[in-house]
This record gives sequence, C-alpha cells and structure tokens, in this order.
Amino acid sequence: MTAYAIADMREVSMGPEIVTYLERIDETLAPYGGKFIVHGGKVTEVEGSWSSTIIIIKFPDREQVKAWYESPAYQAILPLRTENSVSNVIVVDGVDEDHRATDVLNVTTP
Repeated sequence: MTAYAIADMREVSMGPEIVTYLERIDETLAPYGGKFIVHGGKVTEVEGSWSSTIIIIKFPDREQVKAWYESPAYQAILPLRTENSVSNVIVVDGVDEDHRATDVLNVTTP
C-alpha cells in the first residue's frame, strides 16, 4: 500500500545548509521510489490558521519510506535540515483508489 512521508516545516533558516539539503535529497529518494507530490505549494486557509510549509513524499509502501529514511545517503544530509529548521515528520499509509469515507467504520482498532 502506498505510504507518505509528511513534513510540517517551520522556522527554516534558508542558508547554505538547506540549499545543500535540497540539492541532494532527490538522489536519496530515487532508489526507494520516493517522489515529491507536495513541496511547499501555495496554501489557502479554509479552516483555522496555517503557518508552516508542508511537504508530502509518496513511496510505494511503508517499508520503502523506512529504508529511505534510514539509508546512509539520507542520514548524511538529515542534519542539514534538522539543524536549520523545526519540523514534525510522520509516515502515513494511503488508501486504495476505491476507498470511501465509510470504510473506516469497518476497521477494528487494537
């Protein structure tokens, strides 16, 4: 099942370290099938307020997200982001193309 790495970034210091991170991240994603689907696009507030930059990276499955995040290539550039921004990062499973909202009513939680 498709999985997504989602980052909520704030307080980004747009200096040489972040530029290097941006220049190198694509090459770390490629071996794991990771592709940006949202990368700091324009936000329109519909409810509440939003002051962050959102990044969503699509992967073939959760295992590929984990393998990418733990890879030596990504770990080598990770401090360039973490030392120059404040972020929340999560991994979430996608849904099938035929998913309907009511499908969650049939899921049992542990």
